[in-house]
Amino acid sequence: MVFDNGDRTANGRVAQAPLVARADHGEPSLFLPENLLREARRQKGLPGGQVPAVCLLDPDGDIAAHLQESGRATRSAAWACYHTALWETTVGDLPLGIIDRAVGAPFAVLVAEQLFVSGCRLLLSVTSAGQIVESGPAPCFVLIDRALRDEGTSYHYLPAAPYVAAPADLLALAAAALRDCGEPVCRGATWTTDAPFRETESTIASRRRDGILAVEMEAAALYAFAAVRGRPVLCLAHVTNQMARIEGDFEKGEHNGADAALRVVAAIARRWLDGAPAAGASAAVRAARHAG
Repeated sequence: MVFDNGDRTANGRVAQAPLVARADHGEPSLFLPENLLREARRQKGLPGGQVPAVCLLDPDGDIAAHLQESGRATRSAAWACYHTALWETTVGDLPLGIIDRAVGAPFAVLVAEQLFVSGCRLLLSVTSAGQIVESGPAPCFVLIDRALRDEGTSYHYLPAAPYVAAPADLLALAAAALRDCGEPVCRGATWTTDAPFRETESTIASRRRDGILAVEMEAAALYAFAAVRGRPVLCLAHVTNQMARIEGDFEKGEHNGADAALRVVAAIARRWLDGAPAAGASAAVRAARHAG
Protein backbone atom coordinates (compact mmCIF):
# COMPACT_ATOMS: atom_id res chain seq x y z
CA MET A 1 0.00 0.00 0.00
CA VAL A 2 1.42 3.40 -1.03
CA PHE A 3 0.31 6.69 0.48
CA ASP A 4 0.83 10.06 -1.21
CA ASN A 5 -0.84 12.98 0.53
CA GLY A 6 0.49 15.55 -1.93
CA ASP A 7 2.81 17.30 0.52
CA ARG A 8 5.64 18.12 -1.89
CA THR A 9 7.79 21.18 -2.38
CA ALA A 10 8.12 23.05 -5.69
CA ASN A 11 11.08 20.88 -6.73
CA GLY A 12 9.11 17.70 -6.12
CA ARG A 13 10.73 16.65 -2.83
CA VAL A 14 8.58 15.44 0.01
CA ALA A 15 8.12 18.26 2.53
CA GLN A 16 9.74 17.73 5.93
CA ALA A 17 7.32 16.96 8.75
CA PRO A 18 6.79 19.93 11.11
CA LEU A 19 7.96 17.96 14.16
CA VAL A 20 11.48 17.46 12.81
CA ALA A 21 11.58 20.75 10.87
CA ARG A 22 11.05 22.85 13.99
CA ALA A 23 14.09 25.03 14.79
CA ASP A 24 12.90 27.37 17.56
CA HIS A 25 13.78 25.19 20.57
CA GLY A 26 15.69 28.00 22.28
CA GLU A 27 12.85 30.50 21.95
CA PRO A 28 10.58 30.98 25.00
CA SER A 29 6.92 30.07 24.82
CA LEU A 30 4.30 32.80 24.99
CA PHE A 31 1.83 30.44 26.69
CA LEU A 32 3.01 29.77 30.25
CA PRO A 33 1.69 27.22 32.77
CA GLU A 34 1.67 29.74 35.64
CA ASN A 35 -0.57 32.05 33.63
CA LEU A 36 -2.97 29.23 32.80
CA LEU A 37 -3.20 28.34 36.49
CA ARG A 38 -3.73 32.00 37.43
CA GLU A 39 -6.79 32.12 35.19
CA ALA A 40 -8.03 28.73 36.42
CA ARG A 41 -7.85 29.94 40.04
CA ARG A 42 -9.71 33.10 39.12
CA GLN A 43 -12.47 31.27 37.28
CA LYS A 44 -12.86 28.56 39.91
CA GLY A 45 -12.47 30.83 42.93
CA LEU A 46 -9.67 28.67 44.31
CA PRO A 47 -7.24 29.75 47.03
CA GLY A 48 -3.51 29.85 46.48
CA GLY A 49 -1.50 26.91 47.69
CA GLN A 50 1.32 24.51 46.99
CA VAL A 51 1.33 20.87 45.95
CA PRO A 52 3.58 18.40 47.85
CA ALA A 53 7.30 18.58 47.09
CA VAL A 54 7.18 15.05 45.66
CA CYS A 55 4.51 14.21 43.09
CA LEU A 56 3.65 11.07 41.13
CA LEU A 57 2.06 10.56 37.73
CA ASP A 58 -0.18 7.47 37.82
CA PRO A 59 -1.43 7.05 34.22
CA ASP A 60 -3.42 3.86 34.93
CA GLY A 61 -5.07 5.39 38.00
CA ASP A 62 -4.70 2.19 40.05
CA ILE A 63 -2.54 3.75 42.76
CA ALA A 64 -4.86 6.70 43.31
CA ALA A 65 -7.93 4.44 43.18
CA HIS A 66 -6.53 2.09 45.83
CA LEU A 67 -5.65 4.98 48.14
CA GLN A 68 -9.08 6.53 47.73
CA GLU A 69 -10.86 3.23 48.35
CA SER A 70 -8.83 2.68 51.52
CA GLY A 71 -9.48 6.21 52.80
CA ARG A 72 -5.85 7.28 52.48
CA ALA A 73 -6.11 10.05 49.89
CA THR A 74 -7.81 13.44 49.88
CA ARG A 75 -8.40 15.71 46.92
CA SER A 76 -6.24 18.84 46.94
CA ALA A 77 -8.19 22.07 47.28
CA ALA A 78 -5.30 24.10 45.89
CA TRP A 79 -4.65 22.25 42.60
CA ALA A 80 -6.11 24.46 39.88
CA CYS A 81 -5.46 22.37 36.74
CA TYR A 82 -8.45 22.38 34.39
CA HIS A 83 -8.04 18.73 33.41
CA THR A 84 -7.04 16.72 36.49
CA ALA A 85 -7.44 16.22 40.22
CA LEU A 86 -4.47 15.95 42.57
CA TRP A 87 -4.73 13.45 45.42
CA GLU A 88 -2.68 13.99 48.58
CA THR A 89 -1.51 11.10 50.73
CA THR A 90 1.35 10.08 52.96
CA VAL A 91 3.51 6.98 52.61
CA GLY A 92 4.90 6.56 56.10
CA ASP A 93 6.15 10.09 56.81
CA LEU A 94 6.41 11.03 53.13
CA PRO A 95 3.84 13.54 51.78
CA LEU A 96 2.96 12.65 48.20
CA GLY A 97 0.79 14.25 45.54
CA ILE A 98 -0.69 11.95 42.87
CA ILE A 99 -2.17 12.84 39.48
CA ASP A 100 -4.04 9.90 37.98
CA ARG A 101 -5.06 9.02 34.41
CA ALA A 102 -2.84 11.53 32.59
CA VAL A 103 -2.19 9.04 29.78
CA GLY A 104 0.21 9.72 26.94
CA ALA A 105 3.07 12.11 26.26
CA PRO A 106 1.17 15.39 25.67
CA PHE A 107 -1.04 14.98 28.75
CA ALA A 108 1.87 13.95 30.99
CA VAL A 109 3.95 17.00 30.05
CA LEU A 110 0.96 19.33 30.23
CA VAL A 111 0.56 18.25 33.86
CA ALA A 112 4.31 18.25 34.61
CA GLU A 113 4.64 21.87 33.47
CA GLN A 114 1.87 22.89 35.87
CA LEU A 115 3.14 20.80 38.79
CA PHE A 116 6.57 22.44 38.79
CA VAL A 117 5.12 25.95 38.97
CA SER A 118 2.84 24.81 41.81
CA GLY A 119 5.45 23.66 44.32
CA CYS A 120 6.52 20.24 43.01
CA ARG A 121 10.28 19.65 43.36
CA LEU A 122 10.56 16.01 42.27
CA LEU A 123 8.28 14.28 39.78
CA LEU A 124 8.10 10.51 39.39
CA SER A 125 6.04 8.52 36.90
CA VAL A 126 5.02 4.87 37.16
CA THR A 127 3.32 3.72 33.99
CA SER A 128 2.03 0.34 32.87
CA ALA A 129 4.19 -1.08 30.07
CA GLY A 130 4.31 -3.95 27.60
CA GLN A 131 7.28 -6.30 27.63
CA ILE A 132 9.62 -6.22 24.60
CA VAL A 133 12.76 -7.95 25.91
CA GLU A 134 12.28 -10.18 28.91
CA SER A 135 13.92 -8.71 31.98
CA GLY A 136 12.33 -11.03 34.53
CA PRO A 137 8.90 -12.43 35.29
CA ALA A 138 6.09 -9.89 35.14
CA PRO A 139 5.02 -7.88 36.97
CA CYS A 140 8.32 -6.09 37.46
CA PHE A 141 9.68 -2.57 37.23
CA VAL A 142 12.09 -0.94 34.79
CA LEU A 143 14.02 2.13 35.91
CA ILE A 144 14.05 3.93 32.56
CA ASP A 145 17.52 5.25 31.75
CA ARG A 146 16.63 6.41 28.23
CA ALA A 147 13.54 6.44 26.06
CA LEU A 148 13.14 6.05 22.30
CA ARG A 149 11.36 9.13 20.97
CA ASP A 150 8.56 7.56 18.91
CA GLU A 151 6.05 10.22 20.00
CA GLY A 152 5.52 13.87 19.19
CA THR A 153 5.81 15.95 22.34
CA SER A 154 9.56 15.58 22.89
CA TYR A 155 10.26 17.19 19.50
CA HIS A 156 8.72 20.45 20.70
CA TYR A 157 11.30 20.57 23.52
CA LEU A 158 14.43 19.09 21.91
CA PRO A 159 15.79 18.79 18.36
CA ALA A 160 15.32 15.46 16.64
CA ALA A 161 17.36 12.52 17.96
CA PRO A 162 16.55 8.85 18.50
CA TYR A 163 16.70 8.82 22.32
CA VAL A 164 16.47 11.10 25.32
CA ALA A 165 18.15 10.16 28.58
CA ALA A 166 17.05 10.41 32.19
CA PRO A 167 18.81 13.00 34.39
CA ALA A 168 22.07 11.19 35.18
CA ASP A 169 22.38 12.23 38.82
CA LEU A 170 18.80 11.33 39.62
CA LEU A 171 19.15 8.01 37.81
CA ALA A 172 22.20 7.07 39.89
CA LEU A 173 20.43 8.09 43.09
CA ALA A 174 17.37 6.01 42.21
CA ALA A 175 19.41 2.96 41.24
CA ALA A 176 21.08 3.02 44.66
CA ALA A 177 17.77 3.59 46.46
CA LEU A 178 16.06 0.66 44.73
CA ARG A 179 18.65 -2.01 45.52
CA ASP A 180 16.92 -2.89 48.78
CA CYS A 181 13.34 -1.80 48.09
CA GLY A 182 11.98 -5.36 48.04
CA GLU A 183 10.60 -5.13 44.50
CA PRO A 184 12.03 -6.56 41.24
CA VAL A 185 13.63 -3.61 39.44
CA CYS A 186 15.99 -3.57 36.48
CA ARG A 187 17.42 -0.66 34.52
CA GLY A 188 17.17 -0.10 30.79
CA ALA A 189 15.62 1.60 27.78
CA THR A 190 11.97 1.84 26.79
CA TRP A 191 10.12 2.78 23.63
CA THR A 192 7.68 5.69 24.02
CA THR A 193 4.83 5.50 21.53
CA ASP A 194 1.77 7.61 20.78
CA ALA A 195 -0.01 4.73 19.04
CA PRO A 196 -0.28 1.55 21.13
CA PHE A 197 -2.51 -0.13 18.57
CA ARG A 198 0.18 0.31 15.91
CA GLU A 199 2.72 -1.91 17.65
CA THR A 200 3.37 -4.18 14.68
CA GLU A 201 5.37 -7.39 14.51
CA SER A 202 8.15 -5.82 12.46
CA THR A 203 8.49 -2.79 14.72
CA ILE A 204 8.50 -4.91 17.88
CA ALA A 205 11.23 -7.09 16.33
CA SER A 206 13.28 -3.98 15.57
CA ARG A 207 12.89 -2.69 19.13
CA ARG A 208 13.89 -6.09 20.47
CA ARG A 209 17.08 -6.04 18.39
CA ASP A 210 17.85 -2.65 19.93
CA GLY A 211 17.60 -4.15 23.41
CA ILE A 212 14.56 -2.13 24.44
CA LEU A 213 12.90 -3.65 27.49
CA ALA A 214 9.34 -2.30 27.30
CA VAL A 215 6.92 -0.01 25.50
CA GLU A 216 5.09 2.83 27.26
CA MET A 217 3.57 6.21 26.41
CA GLU A 218 5.14 9.02 28.46
CA ALA A 219 8.85 8.71 29.30
CA ALA A 220 10.49 10.31 26.23
CA ALA A 221 8.37 13.43 26.53
CA LEU A 222 8.89 13.74 30.28
CA TYR A 223 12.67 13.36 29.89
CA ALA A 224 12.75 15.98 27.13
CA PHE A 225 10.80 18.35 29.38
CA ALA A 226 13.21 17.59 32.26
CA ALA A 227 16.26 18.26 30.08
CA VAL A 228 15.03 21.61 28.81
CA ARG A 229 13.52 22.90 32.04
CA GLY A 230 16.23 21.52 34.33
CA ARG A 231 13.66 19.66 36.43
CA PRO A 232 14.18 16.39 38.34
CA VAL A 233 11.89 13.88 36.63
CA LEU A 234 12.27 10.10 36.71
CA CYS A 235 10.16 7.47 34.98
CA LEU A 236 9.57 3.82 35.79
CA ALA A 237 7.78 1.26 33.66
CA HIS A 238 5.63 -1.26 35.49
CA VAL A 239 5.92 -4.19 33.10
CA THR A 240 2.59 -6.00 33.35
CA ASN A 241 1.75 -7.37 29.92
CA GLN A 242 2.71 -8.77 26.55
CA MET A 243 0.28 -6.51 24.70
CA ALA A 244 -2.64 -8.89 25.30
CA ARG A 245 -1.10 -11.58 23.09
CA ILE A 246 -1.61 -14.16 25.85
CA GLU A 247 -4.55 -15.01 28.10
CA GLY A 248 -4.45 -13.64 31.64
CA ASP A 249 -2.40 -10.58 30.67
CA PHE A 250 -2.26 -7.17 32.40
CA GLU A 251 -2.06 -8.58 35.94
CA LYS A 252 -0.24 -6.22 38.30
CA GLY A 253 -0.55 -8.17 41.52
CA GLU A 254 -2.17 -7.26 44.84
CA HIS A 255 -4.29 -4.08 44.75
CA ASN A 256 -3.44 -3.76 41.06
CA GLY A 257 0.19 -3.20 41.93
CA ALA A 258 -0.47 -0.07 43.98
CA ASP A 259 1.43 -1.13 47.11
CA ALA A 260 4.43 -2.33 45.10
CA ALA A 261 4.54 0.91 43.11
CA LEU A 262 4.35 3.00 46.28
CA ARG A 263 7.28 1.10 47.78
CA VAL A 264 9.38 1.91 44.72
CA VAL A 265 8.30 5.55 44.68
CA ALA A 266 8.90 6.01 48.41
CA ALA A 267 12.40 4.49 48.21
CA ILE A 268 13.44 6.99 45.53
CA ALA A 269 11.71 9.99 47.12
CA ARG A 270 13.17 9.39 50.57
CA ARG A 271 16.68 9.09 49.20
CA TRP A 272 16.22 12.32 47.25
CA LEU A 273 14.72 14.20 50.18
CA ASP A 274 17.38 12.95 52.54
CA GLY A 275 20.00 15.14 50.98
CA ALA A 276 21.33 14.19 47.59
CA PRO A 277 22.73 17.57 46.47
CA ALA A 278 23.10 16.38 42.88
CA ALA A 279 19.37 15.78 42.69
CA GLY A 280 18.63 19.32 43.84
CA ALA A 281 17.11 18.61 47.26
CA SER A 282 17.43 21.69 49.44
CA ALA A 283 16.94 21.85 53.20
CA ALA A 284 13.59 23.50 52.62
CA VAL A 285 12.44 20.66 50.39
CA ARG A 286 13.67 18.05 52.84
CA ALA A 287 11.66 19.78 55.54
CA ALA A 288 8.53 19.27 53.45
CA ARG A 289 8.83 15.58 54.17
CA HIS A 290 7.82 16.32 57.76
CA ALA A 291 5.22 18.99 57.00
CA GLY A 292 1.64 18.35 57.97
